[in-house]
Parts: sequence; C-alpha cells; structure tokens
Amino acid sequence: MTLLSILIGLACGALVWGVLDQVQPRALRDIFAQELESRLDQQARETLIRFENYVEAHTSTTRLLANHRRLSTYLDPVYWLDNDQQEPKSYYAPPPWLPVTSLWRTLVEPGKILLLDRKGRTRELYNLDLRTLPEELVRVDERFLTESRAQAFMTTLEGRPYLLISELAEDGTGTDMGYLMMVVPLDSEFLLASQQGISTDGVLIALIDADEQRFLTSSDPERIGANAQLERVERDFVVTAQSFFHYEGSVLNMQFATLVPRSSVEATQRRVEGVERRQRLIAAITFIAVFTLVFYLLSSRLNRILRRISHFSRRALGRRQPELEHGNQLYVLEDWIKHFIGNVLQAREEMRQEYESEMERSETIKRAILEAALDPIVTVDSKGTIVEFNATAERVFGHRRGNVIGMNFATLILQPRHGDLFATMLQRFAMPAAEELETRGEMEALRADGSYFPVEVAIKSIQLPQMKLFTVYLHDISNRKRAEELITSLAKFPTESPNPILRVNRTGNIIYANPASAPLLAYWGCGQGQKLPLYWRNRVIKVFDSGYDWESELHADEQDYLLLITPVTGLNYVNIYARDVTAIRRAENQAREHQQELVHVSRLSTMGEMATGLAHELNQPLSAIANYANGCVRRLPEGVEGADELIYALGQINSQAERAGEIIRRLRRLVGKQLPVRTVADVNSLVREVCSFVEFEARKTNVIIEQELSQDPLPVRVDVVQIEQVLLNLIRNALESLLEVPEEKRSLVVRSGYVGGGNIRVDVVDTGTGIEPEVASHLFEPFFTTKESGMGMGLVISQSIARDHGGKIEADPLAGVGSRFSLNLPVYEEADKEQEA
Repeated sequence: MTLLSILIGLACGALVWGVLDQVQPRALRDIFAQELESRLDQQARETLIRFENYVEAHTSTTRLLANHRRLSTYLDPVYWLDNDQQEPKSYYAPPPWLPVTSLWRTLVEPGKILLLDRKGRTRELYNLDLRTLPEELVRVDERFLTESRAQAFMTTLEGRPYLLISELAEDGTGTDMGYLMMVVPLDSEFLLASQQGISTDGVLIALIDADEQRFLTSSDPERIGANAQLERVERDFVVTAQSFFHYEGSVLNMQFATLVPRSSVEATQRRVEGVERRQRLIAAITFIAVFTLVFYLLSSRLNRILRRISHFSRRALGRRQPELEHGNQLYVLEDWIKHFIGNVLQAREEMRQEYESEMERSETIKRAILEAALDPIVTVDSKGTIVEFNATAERVFGHRRGNVIGMNFATLILQPRHGDLFATMLQRFAMPAAEELETRGEMEALRADGSYFPVEVAIKSIQLPQMKLFTVYLHDISNRKRAEELITSLAKFPTESPNPILRVNRTGNIIYANPASAPLLAYWGCGQGQKLPLYWRNRVIKVFDSGYDWESELHADEQDYLLLITPVTGLNYVNIYARDVTAIRRAENQAREHQQELVHVSRLSTMGEMATGLAHELNQPLSAIANYANGCVRRLPEGVEGADELIYALGQINSQAERAGEIIRRLRRLVGKQLPVRTVADVNSLVREVCSFVEFEARKTNVIIEQELSQDPLPVRVDVVQIEQVLLNLIRNALESLLEVPEEKRSLVVRSGYVGGGNIRVDVVDTGTGIEPEVASHLFEPFFTTKESGMGMGLVISQSIARDHGGKIEADPLAGVGSRFSLNLPVYEEADKEQEA
C-alpha cells in the first residue's frame, strides 16, 4: 500500500510539473509585463508631478518677486515711452531690487531676468549666466505674457528648451509698468534638480519634441544628448512619454519622458524567472510528499471512520448496524450504506408524521393570531374569491364570515372603480420569482351600510401544494388622509395669504413667491427663479451671518411695505414676510398733520393767554426808545457840546429796538405755522428762553423762577418750537398752581441735568396746591381739566410732543409741598451724528 502511494504521488507530481511548465512561465511573463507597465506608469507620473511642482515653485518665486516692495520701489521713478526704440539695458549681475534672502536655495537660478514694458519689449536684462539672450526675447510675443496671473510657458528658443515665467509688475502707485520675466534654461541641471534629490536607480528624465521624435534635453547629456532620435534611444531604454496638460498654449508639442534602462528590466525579469522555477520545484516535491502521505493516511483511517459512523448511526437512529468486516473496505462500505439508507427512510417517515402534528399546532396558533389582528385580513384565491374572513373584518365591514365565503372580494368589499386595480395587483404574482413579492395600493372600501372609507391594501401570496392563495391586509387610513389634507391646506397657506411671502436662498435666488408678492417683484425687476437686486442680496447674506431677524420699511411705487427677513439657517434660506402698510402710513400722516394743527392752535391759545405779559414785555423797550428819542430832541438845539450824550442815547435806542425786535421774532416763531424741523439744541438755552417769556407773569404773581441748570451742555435733537411750547405749558401750569397758596409760600424751581439710560431731564418743581390722587390718574387724558376756563388739552398735547421726540412727561406729587413735572428726552450723542451722516 505504501509503495503504491509513492508511485501514484510521483506520477501526479510529474503531471503537475508538466502542466505548470506549459502555463506558469507564460502567465508569469504576462504578469511581469503588466506589473512593469504599471510601475513604469507610476514612476513616470511621480517624476512628472515632481517636475511640475518644481516649475510651480519657480512660478511662485516669480510671483513673489513681481509683487515685492523692492521691485515696486525700483519701478517708481522709471518711465518707459511707447515710441522709445532704445536697446535694452544689459547687466551681468543680480538685479539691485532682488531681496537679500536667497530665493534660489532649493531652485535652479534662472539664466536671465527681464523687465518688459506693456508691449512686451525688453527694457532691462540681467544676465545670471553667460548665454546670449535669444532674439525672440528682445520683443516678447504676447502669448508668453498674461494680464491676470503668473504664467509658465515652455518653448524652444534658438534650438534650446526654455521655461518662460511672466508676471505683471506694478510701481508703488499700483500702475502696471509691464512684466517681470524669468528665463530658465531647461537643461540637465534643471531636470535633476526637479527630482529633488530622489534616487531613481539609473532612471533618466528628458524632454521630447513629439512632432520630430527627438530629444530636446535630458538629465544625463552623456548618455542621451540633445537632438538624439527617439527610435535609437528606445533600443537601450524603456521610454514612457507624457503630455504637459498645464502648457496647452504652447505651439511646441513637448512631452515629458521617463527612461528606464532595458538592461535593468531584463535582469529583473531573469531573477523573477529563476525564483519561479525554484518555487515550482519546491511545490512539486511538496505535492508528491503530501499526496503520498495523505493517500496513506486516508486508506489507514477509512476503517476507523466507518466504525465511528456505525456507532453514530446507532445513537442517531436508535437501530443496530451490522458489524464491519475485514477485507476490501470499499465493498464493506457499500453494504453498510445500503443498510444505513433503509434506516434513514424509516426515520424520515417518523419525522414526517411528527412534522404534520407540529404544523397542525402551528396552524392553530396562526388562526388565533389572525382572529386577534387589529386590521381586517381576508384570504382569497387567484380569482379573487374569498376563502377566509377574520373577526376584525366582520366587525369593520359588517358582514358575517359564513355569508361572504365564496363571494368575490372586489365586488363585496371595494369601491366599484377599484376592481380593475385589485385584479391587476393579483396578476403581478403570476410573474416568475414573485413568491416573495408584496404589492400595496390605496383604495376605498365599502361597509355593509353603504359607507366608504379609505384603506391601504397589501397583498402577500401563500404557495400551497395544490394552489396559490393570497392574504389581503386592509388598514384603515382615514386618520392619515385627514392629516394629509391638513398638511396640504397648510402648504397652500402662503399661496392664499393676502400678504407677500417670499423664500430666497443664500445666493439671492428667489425660490418661491406667492401671488401677493407681484408688486414687490415688479418693483425689484425680477421674478421667481431669478436673483434679487444687489442691495437685497447683500442684505440676505448679512441676515444669514447675524442669525437674527431684520425688519425694514420699503416704499415701492405708491405702496408702503413693512418687510421682515427671517433666516432659516438649517435649510440655508430666508423667508421674507411683507405687509402692506400704505393705509396705515396715510392715516399716520393725517394724524400727524392733525396733531400739528392742534399743537399750533394750542400755541395760539397760550399766546392769547400771555398777551398782557407779552404787551408789557414789548412796551418796555418801546418806552425806552421813546424816552431816549425825546431826550435827543430836547438836546439837539443846545449845539454840539452834548454830542457824546446824544451818541449814547442813540445807542440805547438801537439796543432797545433790537430787544423789541427779538421779542417779536420769538413771538412769531411761537405762533407761526411751520413744518416741524428738528435741530440739535442745548436744553439749558431752551429753558432760559422760555423763562424769559413768562418773566412778566412770574413777577405779577410775586414768584422768582429759580433756574438750577446743568453746568455742562445738554444736547438734544428736537423741534425747538415744540419743546419750548412743552416747557412753557409746564411752567405756566406751575405759576397758576402757585396762585392758590399765600405769596410767602410760593416757589418755582426749574432744574436740568443728565439721568440714567442716556436721557436728559428737566424738572419743574412748584410749591402749589399739588396733585390730588383722584386727579393724578386723569392728568394726561384729553379734555380733563381742573381749571374753570381750560380745555384740558395742554398736558395731552405736551405728552404727545414728548413721546414723538422719544421722551415722556412724568407728574409726581410732593407730599405737602406741591408737585413736580419732569420732561425726559434722549441725549444726542456722537454715535447719532455718525448714523445721520
């Protein structure tokens, strides 16, 4: 048995060796060729990437020099005239404007540095090598230049390849003077430096003229010189050529080539083939040894395996197997298998009976589950005839199970127009591989009372041995339909809204605009799907960046809109809500005009009440003028001896006339009907002027108005006439209140100063009768007055004026000593000036 195993193993090993010797070397050569091609392509891409990165480094350096402060300073005094035909200035030294730091530490220095004017003529030439400047660079072609960015351009000049890098150059004032151009020769030094010192194991790089199939330059000129033909070089090297995608503007069809020596490739291939032969021999020897050992072990263990199987069958089937005999184990195994198959068939019959019993129990459980289901479940055959009808279906549809068995499901349960759809759903299960298919649809179901309700119908097939049945699940979706209708109605809300509603994304595109927004779109000159005007696009971006709502008012043609822009940052759009406030603004304007009329009438009424005092104030300067004039008349006949006294008298006449004129001007300003104009004024000045108006009334009531004013200016932006009217009303009310108390107790103080919150406050404090509690709550109500002759509008108008200026009037009773009325106004600060500007 052992010798047979060895002979069979040797024969199989020889057969495997022969097959592998025919197949494996060829496959190995193909794999080697594919791997070699892949490695060469990868190495070529890596060398090209390093080369382009090296060119980009030169481009970045040129951009840095063109935008350097030293170059712009150097160009400040330089003027190049268009008609100047002078030869370019040539220098054999680095440019004086070159930065002190070494820019070429990791780069090859350019051969030439040129300064060109706007027309591409070379004005200054800096020679960093001994090569002469090619004639093509005395006046540079416009394709080598650019107006927007640094440009790298590879070309050949006088038979040599060059890298030309140009960039716009500006002087210190930002004026375009021309171009800065770097002329870098593409020689072996440049090619070697572009690989940044990476070892390439004899790999060369070169530039090829693809049209003429010749080499322009290489990293090893001794092995591959300039103008060498590609066909000759390919005998000794494997050449991988690639195009430059970033230099498509060049008229020269230049390619970048990576060259690998064929000798190294062939040596590698020989080493791989040798390794393959050794491994194949080892594999053949191993196969022979393993096959022989396995064959021996299998034959020796087969008897033991059969004994174990016999023992297992006794334990699994509960039957006794025949004892295994000695001899040919294959014949013994055949007899044992026949006996074992008989036992298995008998055991299977017993298992079938047990399975049927288990299936019956399972069907009972399933029937219980079916009866307890919350949704109607109906079983039908392929023609739609009802086979089973669960209890939930009886309760929902109002039919008894015994009455519906055998009836058509679509006719009994579904709305008539859905019968064809149900039949189509059943027909889908006739397709191949449709056992696992489940089909759904929405229909209307019919109850026994004739009412319809929406249901979702799901059909699942049941494959029985003799027939196929279908389980139909019906789920009531009335609630879902009502929710969908509610959602649909809510979705229509913007369209039905009488106010404009728009949705705009971050870039300013109008995503949605309801019909009411047509006037706004017409004003902006755009429509849905188009962009907003620039100002509103910028405003949308600002709202996005801030994350807060923005509200403004827009006057579009003859309509006024109140706009609210709300950002929805999570969805990257804003909602614009607009409300037509044209009628409101017109009503406000009319109310404002009526208020101005009422304020003017109030001023006229006040001036009428103060007529006696004003007449007295005006009478004083007029009496003085008359007295001085009479004195002058009496002295004129006496001669020139009294000239000084006459001059003095005339000066007094002039002074009193100006005083009378000032009183009249102030009176005209108070009673004149004019549009409200707000200016910046000092509250202290307004208080002093008002106090001068009521000075006569104060003297008449034996009251001295004490002015405790702030030492610092108190700037406010107000309508001076209206605020003076408010102060005049408060002071006159105080004087009238003082008439009710004895003269020795009369006191009136006017104070001014700053209070918290950026406000200015003017207090009018009197020692009059004070404010009764029942009166305090009605002080600012229209037509409420404690005077016999008053109209009750003075404080109402004053409070309206104060609120219109962003302030308010407060009334406080002082316990036992009178009352205090306070006028609060916002202070005018520097920030307000900048905002107005």
